[in-house]
Amino acid sequence: MVQEVNAETILDHVAGLPGVTQGFPFDESILVFKVGTDDKRKIFALLNVEDFRFVNLKCDPERSEELRGEYEGIKPAWHMNKKHWNSVIPDPISDVPAKLFWELLLHSYQLVRDSLPVKVKSKL
Repeated sequence: MVQEVNAETILDHVAGLPGVTQGFPFDESILVFKVGTDDKRKIFALLNVEDFRFVNLKCDPERSEELRGEYEGIKPAWHMNKKHWNSVIPDPISDVPAKLFWELLLHSYQLVRDSLPVKVKSKL
């Protein structure tokens, strides 16, 4: 069975990923997930914990275009580089299945983790 998508299940899911930290660097409602070490951390996901409707996730640009064409619930991310970031609105609010959401969350994590310097990745 595929896990339902909500702020709590996202927190549970990312807690098990190596090198992940979370915090509220912008305000008290936008939860930011980063991967890395004290030397270097990069954002891979953002969500509004007070009004959970979508999650901003990093994505390969070519895959982003394909996904945006296929799902109404995947749009260019607001306030982010629209070439690399999507706002993903999960089921049941939209047509994005939970299984795909979890795949995209992991893809975002892996994409950002893989972009870290070798020295940082070796410490994860």
